[in-house]
Amino acid sequence: MKNVIHERPGVYSSYDASTIIRGNRAVRTIGVAAKSTAGTPGTPVTLTSYEAGISVFGEDPANQPGMSTILRLLFLGGASTVVAVAVEDSDYTTAFEALQTVENVQIVVCDSGELTVQQALRSSVEAASAIRRERIAVVGMSGASTAELKERANALNSERMVLVGPDGLDSGGNPLSGVFAAAAVAAAVAVIRDPAVPLNGTALPGLGGLSVQYGDNDIDLLVQGGVTPLETVGGVVSPVRGITTRTLTGGVQDATWRELTTTLIVDDVIPAIRQSLRGRFSHTKNTIQTRGAIRSQVIVELESKLRAEIIESYGDVTVSVYEEDPAVCLVEFSFAVAHGLNQIYLTAHITI
Repeated sequence: MKNVIHERPGVYSSYDASTIIRGNRAVRTIGVAAKSTAGTPGTPVTLTSYEAGISVFGEDPANQPGMSTILRLLFLGGASTVVAVAVEDSDYTTAFEALQTVENVQIVVCDSGELTVQQALRSSVEAASAIRRERIAVVGMSGASTAELKERANALNSERMVLVGPDGLDSGGNPLSGVFAAAAVAAAVAVIRDPAVPLNGTALPGLGGLSVQYGDNDIDLLVQGGVTPLETVGGVVSPVRGITTRTLTGGVQDATWRELTTTLIVDDVIPAIRQSLRGRFSHTKNTIQTRGAIRSQVIVELESKLRAEIIESYGDVTVSVYEEDPAVCLVEFSFAVAHGLNQIYLTAHITI
């Protein structure tokens, strides 16, 4: 509304309206590497709303979706904090390296469906996870068949990579690349507070539908092949099951890391224990008393995860002096992750 100035004394006002897209429900920070019409390439920018992202990175051209399209899907899906990096030309490696330096990112997405880019992203999240910055990446393809999705998952083969299919549609029914369906899934993962709760059936806001409706046989092949399949039920798009691309170990079929919840639980339990010990034992001696206190604290943390049903059980906790360096304390323990409930089988015995 335009200001109207009159000579009469009084109090005047004006207003405008806009569609605000904010999430503020997510407990995990999402990193984004994508092409944009503005912004400084290679520089991480922390965002808490879609409007803030538009002011920094501009809006995508109608025929070339990228950064703003991803940001819209993330904030519609409930993202509270997004760290975004603009990609110059096709230099995704620089953007991934920039995100790798950000300590609190737990999920990463990008706007490329190319294998070489996704392999670079895999290297980045694995390298970050190796230096105590645990994270996963969610990726997609464009126009990929079931066989092509399985082939891509096999090429990525990592418990830190989630491949999504099929392509999504926007609210007008226009096709979007699978990388944008991946962004919607990334937001859903960021919102889930309990890492042991499966992704099954979680609504994905911002997607108006899917380019393909998979049948049961297709879903079986995709899940077994390391792909997270999406479906539309009652007009709502959601994941059938959260799956990582890790299906092989040493070239042999291995379902140990197939469930996304397994990786999320590990990324919840280990950092929690690490942070607890760091905060309590940063200035102390490596004595019997200290090692006993460390053992007790690890048990406290494991009991907490057990009560929250994030883990099902844990084994004996041992704390000892590392033989090769007396200044190092070696803590060893085991735990069993809680599993999501995917299926219920009913067997009815009927008497006639």
